[in-house]
Amino acid sequence: MGTLTLSASVPALKPAECLGPACPPATPAQYAVFFFGLYLIALGTGGIKPCVSSFGADQFDDTDPGERIKKGSFFNWFYFSINIGALVSSTFIVWIQENAGWGLGFGIPALFMALAIGSFFLGTPLYRFQKPGGSPITRMCQVVVASVRKRNLVVPEDSSLLYETPDKSSAIEGSRKLEHSDELKCLDRAAVASAAESKSGDYSNKWRLCTVTQVEELKILIRMFPVWATVIVFAAVYAQMSTLFVEQGTMMNTNVGSFKIPPASLSSFDVISVIVWVPVYDRIIVPIARKFTGNERGFSELQRMGIGLFISVLCMSAAAIVEIVRLQLAKEHGLVDEPVPVPLNIFWQIPQYFLLGAAEVFTFIGQLEFFYDQSPDAMRSLCSALALLTTSLGNYLSSFILTVMTYFTTQGGNPGWIPDNLNKGHLDYFFWLLAGLSFLNMFVYIVAAKRYKEKKSA
Repeated sequence: MGTLTLSASVPALKPAECLGPACPPATPAQYAVFFFGLYLIALGTGGIKPCVSSFGADQFDDTDPGERIKKGSFFNWFYFSINIGALVSSTFIVWIQENAGWGLGFGIPALFMALAIGSFFLGTPLYRFQKPGGSPITRMCQVVVASVRKRNLVVPEDSSLLYETPDKSSAIEGSRKLEHSDELKCLDRAAVASAAESKSGDYSNKWRLCTVTQVEELKILIRMFPVWATVIVFAAVYAQMSTLFVEQGTMMNTNVGSFKIPPASLSSFDVISVIVWVPVYDRIIVPIARKFTGNERGFSELQRMGIGLFISVLCMSAAAIVEIVRLQLAKEHGLVDEPVPVPLNIFWQIPQYFLLGAAEVFTFIGQLEFFYDQSPDAMRSLCSALALLTTSLGNYLSSFILTVMTYFTTQGGNPGWIPDNLNKGHLDYFFWLLAGLSFLNMFVYIVAAKRYKEKKSA
């Protein structure tokens, strides 16, 4: 943020002022400083996001029932705080950037980032620290290599004959031992001691022999994969908020009195929806659900994610219905061939944004809880990073679906579902397509969730 602030403030680091319609281009050095700042943000975010939720949840003791319940609330309020920041950013900071300049607009977040770092370090004496267990990727590779090397060995029927450290603590620093599971037995070969190893008593080469806990770490990750994959489709739905929802809004009436609403600003209603739904979920829905389910968190993580996937179907359906009404009004007013907004107030988009916010509270927060609780102790940050990866892959999936759809619907000289003039297109068909994919994805998720076996500590 400091680099971006300098890029927007120091005369030598920013392009010259525009003279009327002519704007001098930035120099290579100015581009370099600007993009260096952006990539530093990406690098810093990659360090913060997967770790901050895991580190926060580590402050709660799983053996204490009271703290265990509070840990469930932590994920809700953690996500709540992110959206408070997003609301301030998309309103106050944007206003500063537009009216007071980009230097101050970047400088304020830079200042608050510095204050946040100071606050974080001030809490050091209060934190509970989990011992780092080394690279989880290395441990997974060791399991794969060891199981391939021992592919000709027979896995014993008695799992107690598989290699594990004799003492109570795990060989992996900061991790509890995991119980052996009967799935993916081909990986169990990594924990079979060969005759030579048993004779010599040398079990130190982890590329040849792994503990049961190390093998189970990889099994857990593989078991999580189907659940993780279904959230990618949800992330593709979520990507519409900043793309096609905005396109739809540009072709609606954005005037409120003398004020003109920027269509992209309606994403604030998604943030407001999250800010509303988090306390409603935590303080009202959870206590009511707890009475029926007996679960101390109201719903299990998988149930919570499933509810969110269902709400995402409703969100896409709401967007499709608004588009049907908009296209009907375009026909009635003879605007089909005119790329102009129709007389339908943009506030009719609020329900789809509000439903998307609700789906976010159920699915994304449920996903954070799921990957934290079900991941092995020494792989929590990695699993949190995998959860965040669904957002990136969802954007790619959305682009892929859009590309394929455009290719097929523009055959034979047709304008396609999403032409430049949306009044001539059928954006509603695309929204129905996403609703249908979300519905199918929900059933795939239900199957994956039913088949999922929770991890068990030894």
